[in-house]
Amino acid sequence: MAGHNKWSKVKHIKAREDAKKGKVFTKAVRDIMTAVRDGGPNPETNAALRLAIERARAVSMPQDNIKRAIDKASGNLPGVKYEEITYEGYGPGGVALMVQCLTDNKNRTVAEVRHAFSKAGGSLGTSGSVAWMFEKKGVISVERSDKEDEVMEAALEAGANDILEFDEVLVIETEPADFANVLEAVEKTGANILESSVGLVASNEIDVDDETAQKVERLIEVLEENDDVQNVYHNMK
Repeated sequence: MAGHNKWSKVKHIKAREDAKKGKVFTKAVRDIMTAVRDGGPNPETNAALRLAIERARAVSMPQDNIKRAIDKASGNLPGVKYEEITYEGYGPGGVALMVQCLTDNKNRTVAEVRHAFSKAGGSLGTSGSVAWMFEKKGVISVERSDKEDEVMEAALEAGANDILEFDEVLVIETEPADFANVLEAVEKTGANILESSVGLVASNEIDVDDETAQKVERLIEVLEENDDVQNVYHNMK
């Protein structure tokens, strides 16, 4: 019986580790695909893609998975046609969400996204219902270090709009058109770039209580577990 219990424990641990690896791989794939759609499939001319590939390799993602992600985002998978679609809705507490998807079956995707909103106590909205609360920006998150003055100077000279300082991270915001230049300038400083993408940033954030925040975070988790979902943006402070 002791042997059985030990094996059972090992199986559970392995399952948890596999789940963690799956989430890490899923995030890496989404970063690659977002970078391809924003800047093209060539890492030599697309700094965001180059960094996304480096991060994928750092978590031991197989080269075949990386190539498939690039091919899927650039529409090069034979016999499969993917299209981009963004769903808008309200989660718990009236939090606005934008859900960007890449799918080969819109009916399946909208049904799954609607179900996730409904189960969380939210609702899927019509096109334009919450989009007006968001604006498109380039966002680069950099780990703070003794290079941060050099990083800020390089980013501003390359065209960054704003730099937000947090305890451990600098968040650099750019216009979408300036994103590639700013990212390349920051990359040249040798700084540790944690995240880099062109995405949606809420122009007006709302406060919610802890219980509501947990419900919204759970909704986001459920949405992000869907293979068709690429990015989820919200206006929760």
